[in-house]
Amino acid sequence: MQKKNMRRAPLLTLFLLWAGTWALSAQAAVSVQVLDSAGQPVPNAVVYAEPAGGGGAIKAARQVEIEQKNKTFIPLVTVVQTGTAILFPNHDNVRHHVYSFSPAKTFELKLYSGVPGSPVVFDKAGTVVLGCNIHDEMVAYVQVVNTPHFGVSERNGVVKLDGIANGRYTLKAWYFTMGPNQAAVEQPLEVQGDGRAVIKLNVKAVPL
Repeated sequence: MQKKNMRRAPLLTLFLLWAGTWALSAQAAVSVQVLDSAGQPVPNAVVYAEPAGGGGAIKAARQVEIEQKNKTFIPLVTVVQTGTAILFPNHDNVRHHVYSFSPAKTFELKLYSGVPGSPVVFDKAGTVVLGCNIHDEMVAYVQVVNTPHFGVSERNGVVKLDGIANGRYTLKAWYFTMGPNQAAVEQPLEVQGDGRAVIKLNVKAVPL
């Protein structure tokens, strides 16, 4: 009996190695091109893929920063998974009062300089519009999504979704000039290895 078990051990090891290799090969990268109503690339668009039928989400772990510099929020657009903590460091030589009245996250960081004592946890999906109670020209946007597959498009309007498993998804795109209550544009997406997709928004792109 012991000899049989010894013979099976190498086979089991080979099987586990094969299974691990297969699991890695099932991860794909999808490049998504975002275009505006005139067919021009859209930078700063939020793109994300939700698994068809739900599920498959990975718990958010890393902390994100949105800084204040030269009386500007940087970056203008941020996308995070629900449960992500965001820190708001103030790198200006004046104090800021960061707030949001958005239903997805209502909060206030009253007049402060430097780095707040604790981050803000964004625990509900939706659009969060940020402002400063002292400097009205300061505006930024946080899109909170229920998926780990997301990104913000570059200057060329392209965003790459890495580490996405083969299967069916709903591909969604949102842009900051859309109304805060306007739903993201969506279309079906089937992933079978690395691929490309194009999604078009009924907006005019704002150049970087």
